[in-house]
Amino acid sequence: MTDSMAQIDQQELVEQLLKEIHLVATKLQPRVASSQPVTLDSQLDRDLGFDSLGRVELIAHLERSFSVHLPDRTFSDAETARDLLRGLMTARHASPLDLQRIELIHSDNAETPAEARTLLEVLDWHAARHPGFNHIRLLSDEHQDVIISYGQLQQRAQQAAAGLQSNGLMPGDTVALMLPTGEDYFYSFFAVLYAGAVPVPIYPPVRLNQLEDHMRRQVAILDNARCRFLVTVKEAKPLAWLLKSQIDCLKELLTLDELAASKGAYSRPQLNPDDTAFVQYTSGSTGNPKGVVLSHFNLLSNIRVDGSSIDVTADDVFVSWLPLYHDMGLIGAWLGSLYFSVPLIIMSPLTFLARPVRWLQALHRFGGTLSAAPNFAYELCLNRIDDDDLNGLDLSSWRIAMNGAEAVSPDTIRSFSKRFAPYGFRAESMFPVYGLAECSVGLAFPSLNQKPRIDRVRREVFSLSGRAEPALPNEGSVLRFVGCGHALSGHQIRIVDSSSQELPERHQGRLQFRGPSATSGYYRNPQATGKLFDGDWLETGDLAYQADGELYLTGRSKDVIIRGGRNIYPHELEQAVGEIEGIRTGRVAVFAVLDEARQTEKLVVLAETRESDADVRSSLVQRIAESTAELTMIAADDIVLAPPGSVLKTSSGKIRRAACSELYQQGRIGEVAHSPWLQLARLQLSALPKQLQRLIVDLVKTAYALYAQLVFRVLAVWVALGVLLLPGKTIRWGLLRFSARLFAGLTATGLQVTGRENLPPVIQNCIYVVNHASYIDVYAIIAALPRRFRFVAKAELSQKWLPRNFLSRIGTLFVERFDRAAGIDALRTMEKAALDGDSLLFFPEGTFTHAPGLRPFRMGAFVAAVDSGLPVVPVAIRGSRSILPGNSWFAHRGDISVTIGEAIDPPALRAETDSDWDLALKVKELAREQILRHCGEPDMGHEQAFPPKST
Repeated sequence: MTDSMAQIDQQELVEQLLKEIHLVATKLQPRVASSQPVTLDSQLDRDLGFDSLGRVELIAHLERSFSVHLPDRTFSDAETARDLLRGLMTARHASPLDLQRIELIHSDNAETPAEARTLLEVLDWHAARHPGFNHIRLLSDEHQDVIISYGQLQQRAQQAAAGLQSNGLMPGDTVALMLPTGEDYFYSFFAVLYAGAVPVPIYPPVRLNQLEDHMRRQVAILDNARCRFLVTVKEAKPLAWLLKSQIDCLKELLTLDELAASKGAYSRPQLNPDDTAFVQYTSGSTGNPKGVVLSHFNLLSNIRVDGSSIDVTADDVFVSWLPLYHDMGLIGAWLGSLYFSVPLIIMSPLTFLARPVRWLQALHRFGGTLSAAPNFAYELCLNRIDDDDLNGLDLSSWRIAMNGAEAVSPDTIRSFSKRFAPYGFRAESMFPVYGLAECSVGLAFPSLNQKPRIDRVRREVFSLSGRAEPALPNEGSVLRFVGCGHALSGHQIRIVDSSSQELPERHQGRLQFRGPSATSGYYRNPQATGKLFDGDWLETGDLAYQADGELYLTGRSKDVIIRGGRNIYPHELEQAVGEIEGIRTGRVAVFAVLDEARQTEKLVVLAETRESDADVRSSLVQRIAESTAELTMIAADDIVLAPPGSVLKTSSGKIRRAACSELYQQGRIGEVAHSPWLQLARLQLSALPKQLQRLIVDLVKTAYALYAQLVFRVLAVWVALGVLLLPGKTIRWGLLRFSARLFAGLTATGLQVTGRENLPPVIQNCIYVVNHASYIDVYAIIAALPRRFRFVAKAELSQKWLPRNFLSRIGTLFVERFDRAAGIDALRTMEKAALDGDSLLFFPEGTFTHAPGLRPFRMGAFVAAVDSGLPVVPVAIRGSRSILPGNSWFAHRGDISVTIGEAIDPPALRAETDSDWDLALKVKELAREQILRHCGEPDMGHEQAFPPKST
């Protein structure tokens, strides 16, 4: 018994314990607590109604009341009040926050395994260069940390791999890992890889006495993955017969100790980049499991570009509590740290949930610079950490606080930054990100050193049309969305409508992506794989829009409810209802169910509450109804107040709306307060005009696209004939400019030109450099610039008769991009043309891509400018990508702005030490800065960290 407990008589301790349990139970479940006396043998869940979070609240309350720290295993193993008594008897006295700093030794090797093609080659690279360097530090509640070096990880993993091979494992077999965060997990994961097999991480049971129920839920995953072995904890071994009887492929349940004890010899398999590295099963119901297949190529592509985007070096320190069965913890935290030689400080998720301050404490003690967590973790730090626990805390080293894996709350990120600013946390460190297992975790990151962007849009417009129209500063009825940056280098995203036509900026639609990190599909699930792909694009299942190159997530497509012509976003309503006093925060589910009699959808709000008084519950229903009507302009059809534990969640804490809907339809949730039939009929009748309005909007969009194509084709024939037949370049250019402006007028495309005063005098020629985002850039620039010029185009366009003759007739110069000698000749031709009195126009990006962003500039235009001494005029086009995206001929109504920048005079910039090449580089950077300032797209000037996979 500890000193603090020794001062209390055991009988007094029992009485005080039962009193404290009753106090917390009354807050959580008033009806249960009042009807059920608390005894030492009371079951925490069955008798007293403590769910997982309720148990955390209970034990945290006991620690405060008795001034002790209970062992972490108490959170998972305690089932009765008697178990809690045993925990108190062995608990240690609560000590002040341990802020003793620990200096880590960082690798002095700035290199990374850039040539590695598989995860095994990554580990081999590190083990060969610094085998004794500490890679992982597992934090222990008793401060007996476990440290794993690169050499140790390789050696013990190969030893266990030999055990797998001696048990009959064949290359390509799948092996399930059901292990908690600990050293066994790290060794086992690489053991499977070293054996040439495929790891399948699945989440371990929360409490060991629930192993059988938990493993029954895992049968569908194990069967779908066709796992031959399951590596798990020794407590699960007796249940092998249960799984073997249901899964014919499962051969054995093994522990790491059993594998390591094998005397078999290890045989190294041959792995290729396209081989599967592991299968990541997504959270949710296991009735139809979806295992994301990720190759070594996918993972290394993502890890490299992720690290490049946030400037990861060996001087960083990653602090994590994320579970290793989750992709964010496995790939983002561990495998990313492994690749970049970053020390990984890791604790169990239970340690964080029990005392969130330990996460911040670890960041302080080890000088953590990187960490990641879902939004709820930052919210937990706000609500569960007392100010007294923060004395002396220093978070100034924390430069990247990734927030992802679930909806990011603008209130949370602002409150967290404000609360922890006095402790050194910078608002710019909050880093909302977007990713998914199907893209090897990372897909979109914001720019470094910028505060999170929060977009305020008009609620009414967005709900009706999906258009994210910016709200005025003082406007009240708004929606707020957090920006998640732009697509990572080498990856592309797009927003499409229901017919897969790309949408312009600030229009909500389905978010799709493609890139080298993209999965090839779901393991042994062709039906789900077929739904995943739309051509070579992959569906994320999320709704989003883009604004100025920034990605804004608005919700899951399957969760959005359409009522009365409006889009209702469950997460927003859930958050608002959860803020009502008496409703459990984070325990609200909003979903739609089909009214089979009327074949319409009903809007249902399910909320957990601890209140039992009839008047209080009636008041809560009224307040929820008012909040629903205020946010959605539509009444809820049903509001259900349910006891704690009624709202189902996934293992990662996300609301399982579909599962809640199923329980609701089965009549298994609380009392249902049905809406009057007359009100329902009136609501459905009022919805018809709005639904018709949405249909008309879609038809108008399609009609406009067809009309724009027709106008383009008619004008194209007219212009082509005119250019080919009319004499003189002046007449031909007059026809071009008139046709371009006519096209803009006939298609109602606004064209705004600013900066004409920046053009050089009429008698002086120049070199124009223009960003390239769409096919219609050529028409926009012809209509916008008042003077004639000569396009500089790629030589491939001269290989066909019509393009060659058309472009030649308007004075185009053709440049060979791939033949060095021909390219030099073309450069001399351009310089001569410039000196002879012709202005030249370059698209220095070379071509445009589907993804938004200003790409790196080629040097031809700037070398020609330096050699000829002509000024360079930067021109920025904005809006063309939204009107006609790359790889699409489906035009959207929109406006284009053309900004003519200040002319750059190369001779005036030359310094005494500048070579012609240095001067050309200087001119290029100045021109690019001006274009970047006005084009409205992110800077994608850095080189791709990992080349895309060839197809």
